[in-house]
Amino acid sequence: MVRYLSIFFLAALGTLIIDQNIKIAFVDGFYWDSQCFSLELHYNKGVAFSMLAFLGENLKWLQVLLVGAIMLYIFTSGLLRQHSFALGLLIGGAVSNLYDRFVHGGVVDYFAWHCWFEYAVFNFADVVIDLAVVYIIIVSLFGKEDPNAETK
Repeated sequence: MVRYLSIFFLAALGTLIIDQNIKIAFVDGFYWDSQCFSLELHYNKGVAFSMLAFLGENLKWLQVLLVGAIMLYIFTSGLLRQHSFALGLLIGGAVSNLYDRFVHGGVVDYFAWHCWFEYAVFNFADVVIDLAVVYIIIVSLFGKEDPNAETK
């Protein structure tokens, strides 16, 4: 079990550190523009596509409860043994975005796509969370159980 916890926490910590360091560059004024996308600072007061922004300060507390509930489920369900790395990425990204809400008043987003259509602005943590979810779904649907895996 120590192996799975180590993988989980290292993935979470690595994601948090990488994401926060990228965000620091944008908070400090980094900007770059091109024909199809821009790297520019935005603060998202809501969740995906600014939904739930009307909740204001209450949103961050709702997310604290949600992340806490997810972590409780991860540690009690046995999912950590199957998806320790992906779950670490997911929680690391979630905690990093949650940290932004407390420090900056909203999630620091910076990748803005604007070629052919205007797309949402997002960040590294958002991408990592999405990749983790896709990986978990694919492995859950198509993966084979390891007969040598430790049991609960």
